[in-house]
Amino acid sequence: MSFYDELIRHDWQATSDSIVAKTESDVRGALAKERLGLDDFKALISPAAAPFLEEMAQRSMQLTQKRFGKTIQLYIPLYLSNYCTNGCVYCGFNCKTAIGRKKLNMEEIGQEIKAIKKLGYSHILLVSGEAPQVADADYFLKVLREIGDDFSQLAIEVQPLQQHEYEKLAAAGLNFVCIYQETYNREKYGEYHPFGSKADFRYRLETPDRLGRARIHKIGLACLLGLEDWRTDSFFTAMHLHYLEKTYWRTRYSISLPRLQPHAGGYEANHPINDRQMVQLICAYRLFAPEMEISISTREGRRFRDNVVRLGATSFSAGSSTEPGGYANPGGELEQFTIDDDRSPAEVAEMIRAQGYEPVWKDWDSIMTAGAEEKE
Repeated sequence: MSFYDELIRHDWQATSDSIVAKTESDVRGALAKERLGLDDFKALISPAAAPFLEEMAQRSMQLTQKRFGKTIQLYIPLYLSNYCTNGCVYCGFNCKTAIGRKKLNMEEIGQEIKAIKKLGYSHILLVSGEAPQVADADYFLKVLREIGDDFSQLAIEVQPLQQHEYEKLAAAGLNFVCIYQETYNREKYGEYHPFGSKADFRYRLETPDRLGRARIHKIGLACLLGLEDWRTDSFFTAMHLHYLEKTYWRTRYSISLPRLQPHAGGYEANHPINDRQMVQLICAYRLFAPEMEISISTREGRRFRDNVVRLGATSFSAGSSTEPGGYANPGGELEQFTIDDDRSPAEVAEMIRAQGYEPVWKDWDSIMTAGAEEKE
């Protein structure tokens, strides 16, 4: 039994129609509740909820401050490799895209870590294209062991792995795994992922189940906003979250909201989502899942990020480079997608303080989770 068995009970078009059919009365009913169900989430992401955005934003702000205080956690991605065997039509790492390819060795990683530590970071996200013959679980294990003493939170966003591989990485200090389904539309998934390991919809979809069984401390979910209808994909993301919270209740969860951005291949969004709709989605997620972390990356522009500090987000990346080796030796030729907010971490931190919030560079240590596991 996995989330796949749950997903196949739902028809994409019927779900989309049910969201659009939500009424003002449905939205008012959802806003009147303390705890929301999936049907309430449909109402809050529906077109009928647009006139209630201010009310949603106020409640989202209150819930976020109640759970997380007036803080924004800062993290930085470190791109280890841009080799990839997949054919994802929307990605700059697509194996057919004519860019230079690079995998960092341990010396180069050491140089990157020195540059990143000077920026003040204690939370790092290791990112790689999906090419297991170039960067496999053993490579990630070696990297984790090399940099583990430098960071309080170690996260990865790489190809899906097996449960035993996640268990081995967790033993080496891995805290957090991001695995994005991109779209939950089974019929259209193959159009965006025509070949490569990522073309296996079910295997990718069941990765969070393997993570849950491996007892990974935190799991990050997302769909790529712009591939398919954002409302329908976001509903299935919320449904996935709901399933995971019930099944793997010891695990923490995070949602990211990556919006499709230009890259070396020039792919354009099929179903764009505007800024107002993005705010509606952030608030809907917060009202649906008050305990969940919400991450906003540098894919978004500075004006948008400035405006959502108070609306439900809990973590920001800053000073990001999507180029392997881009912190110590920036070249700008190997990037995955365009960075919209190019401010330095110090500038982003100052913006957060100016709004009465506190930028958090380090908010926990892995020893805290180790202690909790020993008590179980």
